[in-house]
Amino acid sequence: MTDLLFPAPPVHTIPVEGESAAFPIHRIFCVGRNYAAHAAEMGNTPDYEAPFYFTKSPAHAIGSGASIPYPLETSNYHHEMELAILIGAPAFRIAQEEALSVVYGYCCALDMTRRDLQGASKDKRRPWDTGKDFEASAIFAQARKAEAFGTVVDQRIYLEVNGEMRQDASFAELIHSVPAVIADLSKYYHLNAGDVIMTGTPAGVGAVVAGDILRGGVEGLAPIELRLSAPD
Repeated sequence: MTDLLFPAPPVHTIPVEGESAAFPIHRIFCVGRNYAAHAAEMGNTPDYEAPFYFTKSPAHAIGSGASIPYPLETSNYHHEMELAILIGAPAFRIAQEEALSVVYGYCCALDMTRRDLQGASKDKRRPWDTGKDFEASAIFAQARKAEAFGTVVDQRIYLEVNGEMRQDASFAELIHSVPAVIADLSKYYHLNAGDVIMTGTPAGVGAVVAGDILRGGVEGLAPIELRLSAPD
């Protein structure tokens, strides 16, 4: 084995209900504008033809219950509550009818966003990386295996900030379903065990500040929590 010049980064993981071993995160894919009401509140027309994607680094993943500082270089830091799909088997050009067979489980997730930086990138037609892919921008709660959770149909998804409801919707509002997203993404990537797909956020996103406590949930899954402290 080749010696390393410096220690390799740790593997980031998601705990799984009933398992002593954790789910190792390989890649994080995110679906953009997958709820019509959220697309509209962002000033966009919902796209029903096909999903589109961006990515986050696994190094930027943290677990539910963390306390993190308000991030760097932003004054408009937004919450986005989501359902995450955990892939447990290879999938390449898989049919929608078979897509659920590669799902290991599901968990609650937060896609935290530096909205002002994202907006500036959009205005200049540049990538969204600084607005979306930064330290502690992907938060994951404990996962539940697919067979225990069941099919994603019309379960409730919600988020509260300091006890005030911000997002409250149903998976019936998803533009692109879980099987549709997996099948479409597998046309562009060889999906593998360890890949995570964040399925998009419903309407109600908004700014949070230092001192805020975010608590969210999905019917049938472990809840998620995040606390914000003062900037470093």
